[in-house]
Amino acid sequence: MAQKKIVGLLIGRENTFPGPFLDIVNHRGASDGITAELAVLGGTPELSEPSHAVLVDRISHEVPYYRAHLKSAALQGTTVINDPFWWEADEKFFECTLARKLGVAVPRTVVLPNKQYIPDIDQQYSLRNLRYPLDWEAIAGYTGLPAVLKPNTGGGWKDVFIVNSIEELITAYDQTGLKTMILQEFIDWDDYVRCICVGREHVLPIRYNPRAPFHERYQIHNPPVGRLRDQAIKDARTLVDALGYDMDTVEFAVRDDVLYAIDFLNPAPDFDNFSIKEENFGWVLDKMCDLVLSYARGDTKPPWRNEYRWWKHVDKTAAPDPIQA
Repeated sequence: MAQKKIVGLLIGRENTFPGPFLDIVNHRGASDGITAELAVLGGTPELSEPSHAVLVDRISHEVPYYRAHLKSAALQGTTVINDPFWWEADEKFFECTLARKLGVAVPRTVVLPNKQYIPDIDQQYSLRNLRYPLDWEAIAGYTGLPAVLKPNTGGGWKDVFIVNSIEELITAYDQTGLKTMILQEFIDWDDYVRCICVGREHVLPIRYNPRAPFHERYQIHNPPVGRLRDQAIKDARTLVDALGYDMDTVEFAVRDDVLYAIDFLNPAPDFDNFSIKEENFGWVLDKMCDLVLSYARGDTKPPWRNEYRWWKHVDKTAAPDPIQA
């Protein structure tokens, strides 16, 4: 763990979460010598002493340099939220398989070969293990139609297609270029719940309407109750604990009283107060501040620490600089 008790925050375009988060961490952490700041990074040497005890990452999926810095910092003792090693490897199809193994309902899902490949891929030799042509009848027969064609990684409803026939599926697939896509059963839901998850333990289920305009999607005046709420909390906690994400959102489409986990690869979830609304925003600030302060004090260890093979070989003391030796 870095000696300085500094919490660093990496952000993108969001504006309502960073200021209050930093203010509250600074206020609550003052008695323990903990401070919080926007992290400023640039040109990271491989053995630079970590400047932060904790780094909260909300943007490295869009800025690759940050991800490289975060992995190096984690190797040298900084707690990173979320685990940069796993986040880089995570993908939706794996998560669907994991959910099935854990007993959480997910739509029937098929991962598809890419439509296109980089020029260096030789069609005759490099792809000789691929079945061609694809059996679209069998694929659509498994997921059913309509179905959702979407990227295996990424989010924000980019490159998402609702297809109602095999002809529409092939037309949409032909537009996907270099992306690896999944085809997923379309859940014609009668209810929908989005869970904000912090610390792999705290789960806030909110009724949600993805069909509504962005600023009206969180239905705060109609909260989920009873079995719906309890099942959403149970399944969301199962998923984030298995994935090791300290901040995430898990979405459930509800059909015939079954909660289907639709989207749970959201390790930089929406924390803006104008979208999640003020009461939920206060909950997020409170739980996130408690989490980072616990890590900064050393009361809690990240769930993934020492799970990677290379930890066994890393000398926890400072290594000599081979350039200076």
